[in-house]
Amino acid sequence: MTDIATTLAPFLDPTAIALVGGGTALAVMFRTPFADLGRAIAALPTLVRGRFDADGLVEQVGNLSRIARRHGVIALDRTVIQDKDVRAAVAAIVDGRAPQDIEELLRHARRARIDRHVAAADVWAGAADVAPAMGMVGTLIGLVGMFVKMQDPAAIGASMAVALLATLYGALIANLIAAPVAARLRRQARGEAMERLRLEAPLIALAIREQPRPVSFVPADKVDAA
Repeated sequence: MTDIATTLAPFLDPTAIALVGGGTALAVMFRTPFADLGRAIAALPTLVRGRFDADGLVEQVGNLSRIARRHGVIALDRTVIQDKDVRAAVAAIVDGRAPQDIEELLRHARRARIDRHVAAADVWAGAADVAPAMGMVGTLIGLVGMFVKMQDPAAIGASMAVALLATLYGALIANLIAAPVAARLRRQARGEAMERLRLEAPLIALAIREQPRPVSFVPADKVDAA
């Protein structure tokens, strides 16, 4: 561990880190709505999760369909549903909404979820765009410091370290952190959107089956004639 610390020590400069990291963070904050910033940070734990799989939700919708067939659709009110989109669709079915309304509700929820995921990915993509520019800013600041201290050779080294390491930090933040995070979030968003498409057909089928049947009216004279 001591050897590793000794090897990495020349590549660590607090001033360059503050310039590049702080400048990138400030630039992203200024160009991004606060809600999207929160989503970008909240999305980080999803990077270590597996691919979204709708098999469990599809199975749950099938169980809900069997419950409605045996006990009536009102029994679904007592069912615990963890997924927010499925819960909203089932509540609408219990309320007697038309299948077309259920379809629109599901599609709107899916589009809104995609928009939230894409917004989070865009924050990280923006950081990947900004970081190299902040690295260049740090380099220019370091060069200015070098020129100012030309009369003091002992002080030139610190400014040179800022100038060189700032460019390095900008490239590392962009290509090893921000850009990979953005790409993975987009990939997860596409996968989840495709998986959630599988929920629409069974939920719409449940809504169609639970629609009230029209009662045919038979005139009284025809009943008497029969």
